[in-house]
Amino acid sequence: MTHPLRVALIRGDGIGIDVANAAIAVVDASLARVGAPALEYDDIDAGAGYFAETGLDIEPGGEERAGEADAIFLGAIGLPAIRHEDGTEISPHLRLRDRFQLYAGVRPVKAYPNAPQRLADPRAANLDMVILRESTEGLFYSAAVHGRFVASGDEEVRETLRISRATTEKLHRFAFKLAERRKARGKSARLTCVDKANVFASMAFFRKIFDETKAEYPEIAVGYNYVDAMALDLVRKPWEFDVMVMENMFGDILSDLAGGLVGGMGMAACGEIGDHTGLFQPAHGSAPDIMGQDKANPLAAILSGAMMLDYLSDKSGDKKLEAAAELIERAVDAGFGENALRPMEFGGDMGTEAVTAELLRRVEAG
Repeated sequence: MTHPLRVALIRGDGIGIDVANAAIAVVDASLARVGAPALEYDDIDAGAGYFAETGLDIEPGGEERAGEADAIFLGAIGLPAIRHEDGTEISPHLRLRDRFQLYAGVRPVKAYPNAPQRLADPRAANLDMVILRESTEGLFYSAAVHGRFVASGDEEVRETLRISRATTEKLHRFAFKLAERRKARGKSARLTCVDKANVFASMAFFRKIFDETKAEYPEIAVGYNYVDAMALDLVRKPWEFDVMVMENMFGDILSDLAGGLVGGMGMAACGEIGDHTGLFQPAHGSAPDIMGQDKANPLAAILSGAMMLDYLSDKSGDKKLEAAAELIERAVDAGFGENALRPMEFGGDMGTEAVTAELLRRVEAG
């Protein structure tokens, strides 16, 4: 690409503003350190705070500008006290997922030295796996733009769960390619299909398409787990899993569970990737109870920024961006290893600014 890579930047609400600023600072420093061109940012107003001021959840033309960018970076959206009349929170990011068909929700789960280990087994210290959550269909299909059926008399609500062949085929191919990439990097690369195929026809269909797709990737070992058993196994023996692919709501729940195994949601990076663009954000919420207090852990956002650089490297062909992503990941790993990263989320003494400053020092030093 000859033009500067452009990122649509939605800082959002609450701590989303602080962690987005931290992520962009570290991303920019890593690019400068490896000699890569700077990114161009297009700030877009969106979120619950913007809704309270204007009655809109995203500024006019904001969705179109987000789609025109090479990637989207989001801090966090939503404030519990500001809701639609039906009680649901302000969530334009769900509409962005649907509009741009960001079907592959990539949720890395990685343990770091000196970060909290919730499981006593020493094998938990080496957790390194990925939950791949379909992000446009499933039980969230109704929540984006497709509406809900509410019976008259305030007696019943129904939601639509959708599993389509077109989207599920793309999701499973993404999953197998992700497993191939991890295998090339020395990971176990076992791919597990997580569903509830013993009860729901939609889940049996999801598994059927998985089985059809696996024939194209004979070198990748596969497994199966019902979602309830998967929740148990993530507590009992998570080190036996590498990549897990699943429906939207299942992934929403299990990725939070898995995040808890490696410290908390302050470590939960996320990428939502489609055929033409990707959205990157920390998987945590806006945490209004600590907004503006310099207490937020910015690492989920910073690691999401590294994921964005990796994505942009593939998209542009510029390997310097991949080097910048690796620089950030090494800085986080070494920072924890030397006990130089001590987020308040983990009972440490470092707030948002201190964690960011430590990572900037390490990235700038290379």
